[in-house]
Amino acid sequence: MKNTALTHIHEQLGAKMVPFAGYNMPVQYEGVNIEHETVRNGVGVFDVSHMGEFLITGPGALDLIQRVTSNDASVLTVGRAQYSCLPNNDGGIVDDLIVYRMKEEQYLLVVNASNIEKDWNWIASHNTENVDMRNISDDYSLLAIQGPKAIEAMQSLTSVDLSAINYYHFEVGPFAGIEHVIISATGYTGSGGFEIYCKNSEVEQLWTKVFEAGAAFGIKPIGLAARDTLRLEMGFCLYGNDINDSTSPIEAGLGWITKFTKEFTNSAHLKAQKEAGVARKLVGFELIERGIPRHDYEIVDADGNNIGIVTSGTMAPSLGKGIGMGYVKTEFAAVDSTVYIQIRNNKVAAKVVKMPFYKK
Repeated sequence: MKNTALTHIHEQLGAKMVPFAGYNMPVQYEGVNIEHETVRNGVGVFDVSHMGEFLITGPGALDLIQRVTSNDASVLTVGRAQYSCLPNNDGGIVDDLIVYRMKEEQYLLVVNASNIEKDWNWIASHNTENVDMRNISDDYSLLAIQGPKAIEAMQSLTSVDLSAINYYHFEVGPFAGIEHVIISATGYTGSGGFEIYCKNSEVEQLWTKVFEAGAAFGIKPIGLAARDTLRLEMGFCLYGNDINDSTSPIEAGLGWITKFTKEFTNSAHLKAQKEAGVARKLVGFELIERGIPRHDYEIVDADGNNIGIVTSGTMAPSLGKGIGMGYVKTEFAAVDSTVYIQIRNNKVAAKVVKMPFYKK
């Protein structure tokens, strides 16, 4: 089990630690609901240093990224980031990721912790032009400072105008006394804020100064459990639950990051799938009756026939109701369709809704 550079601090703070993607990670401190509301209404900090980072550099960098990712990275200018995925050869997804254009010929790929080795090997297998690739995952830490008070709470730590960094844009500059950090207006919560990348040797200083600056704003450490409820309220996919090696980006509602203006891995198949239509779709649903949907629960029709499966589910802290995502047969995917979640022996009614569930 790997530790992040901050594991000892989480343990000192009394966090409940759990194994996650091969790392010893804080799942909660005070409790999921309290931490969730802290991010929705104030500001909280996640240690997500388990995420993977690859640097792709040189004249062939863009070409390699264009061939292995579904989105069109050619539109990125320096200082911009893009959500994308790595399609496989079988119609599924190797991983989802964020692509940052750091310099004219340098890109940073941020991948899921559980897929670091798989993603590295996949991209390397397509690196026919011997483009320079560096796996810097073990050298860098990542803090997600999230919530509507993040800009105000953190502005004293940097000369960079945080309010001027638009969504999915970033700056490299001084932060918390460290010269060169990536300050990225990305996140997985839907409540605004930043993701801060720095070296492992710098992250303890960063953590300390972030909490000093945020003290007046009620800043708190937040665990992975609240990260999951926050992302689910926004309808953001989680790899391993909502998308995986056998789910296509078209089925998953990720057509918006699947650009057929270029050729990429399996693009002909995915284009044909988009044109022909898919047999199942990922939908969001809210329970009409009491209950909590969970991963792998069956989704059935009024007669109890299986029509799909729940991929993510929870009792949404901001909404006070059971919500979830799941794949259903396309004829049941229209908004306002009634479906039923099989919770033990009960068939619990739910309504298909347009995501995000949580609207500011």
